[in-house]
Amino acid sequence: MLTLESFKAARSVLQGVLRPTPLIYSPYLSKNCGNSVYLKPENMQATGAYKLRGAYYKISTLNSEEKDRGLVTASAGNHAQGLAYAAQAAMVEATIVMPTTTPLVKVNNTKDYGARVILHGEVFDDAAELAAKMAEEEWLTYVHPFNDLTLATGQGTIAYEIFQDLPDVDAILVPIGGGGLAAGVSTLAKLLNPHVEIIGVEPTGAASMKASLEAGHVVTLPTASTIADGVAVKTPGDLVFPYVQKNVDRIITIDDSELVDAFLDIMERHKMVVENAGLLPVAALRHLGYEGKNVVSVLSGGNMDVITMSSLVQHGLIQRGRIFTFAVQLPDRPGSLLAVSRILAANNGNVIKLEHNQFVNINRQSGVELRVTLEAFGLDHKAQILSALREEGFHAVEADTGDFYN
Repeated sequence: MLTLESFKAARSVLQGVLRPTPLIYSPYLSKNCGNSVYLKPENMQATGAYKLRGAYYKISTLNSEEKDRGLVTASAGNHAQGLAYAAQAAMVEATIVMPTTTPLVKVNNTKDYGARVILHGEVFDDAAELAAKMAEEEWLTYVHPFNDLTLATGQGTIAYEIFQDLPDVDAILVPIGGGGLAAGVSTLAKLLNPHVEIIGVEPTGAASMKASLEAGHVVTLPTASTIADGVAVKTPGDLVFPYVQKNVDRIITIDDSELVDAFLDIMERHKMVVENAGLLPVAALRHLGYEGKNVVSVLSGGNMDVITMSSLVQHGLIQRGRIFTFAVQLPDRPGSLLAVSRILAANNGNVIKLEHNQFVNINRQSGVELRVTLEAFGLDHKAQILSALREEGFHAVEADTGDFYN
């Protein structure tokens, strides 16, 4: 069971193991949502995520026989790295089954910590099925990534640190995948202060915990479709579910497009890389429904590969109108391109990419297609530039920006 005594034991074991992740006040996010917002940066943890807490504490509770058999688990990445790191420290062999869609940085980091990695299936549930089979057939000690109360106890130590840094915290937002983090943090937080509000945050495309809470029992979603791979779980844990049911006050669901915005906010305002699952509590700040509270968003991890990062940056800039492409038909005669350039310069449009195609059609009066990708200050500036072009007689049409880096 998750008790105050077990949380104290976990805190004792983890002292000196964890990297300090003190709360960071965010003036920008506070202004945007009307609350005093603090970030709990578990993306700065030793393995880049909070999962080290539960994995290290779990291994500390295993007996010699369980350790000697070797460990096996399934993970979309962060638990894999946490368990591999903790197993290496305890000199225990570990096998990790990861979905084939796991970002490369998570796979390589897990291998670097000395674990054997097997890629299997498209989502966590597929990997978990193989890991459970290996535990039975190879007599390995199975360490579940979230459906384990000992593991959840280790994760819950985050609440101790939040209350230490911010004793008058009013609300704590945590991402939910399988429910281990939410169960641990919510239970300890309520033990420390029954009045604190605990808000779980899930992606709309993989809201298995919300569906389970509404049904009153654990349910399995037919699919888990979200860019937040760390919480793409179709079935939450049945062991941790009762604690979530009792201690999490409500669930907020977030569309993937909101995570793109949150990524830019955290990167530009706080110079931190936070993975999509960890961005859920940031995106949820706009949906709280109240103001004037002390709110903590738990940034669960920051293990993101550079390809995903570049994609998020590109989509975010396009989404905010800071990058856009327009196409316009020009007469095939000298000076046409110069006329467009003057309008762009007068309106402070910064050209990133330009394509001037004379072979679109044989009508020389409108035979040149000009496609320009611009940097702007935002949606209003973008509208200003397009309006200026149209006022000068150019039928500028917004086009697919595509990959503006190429």
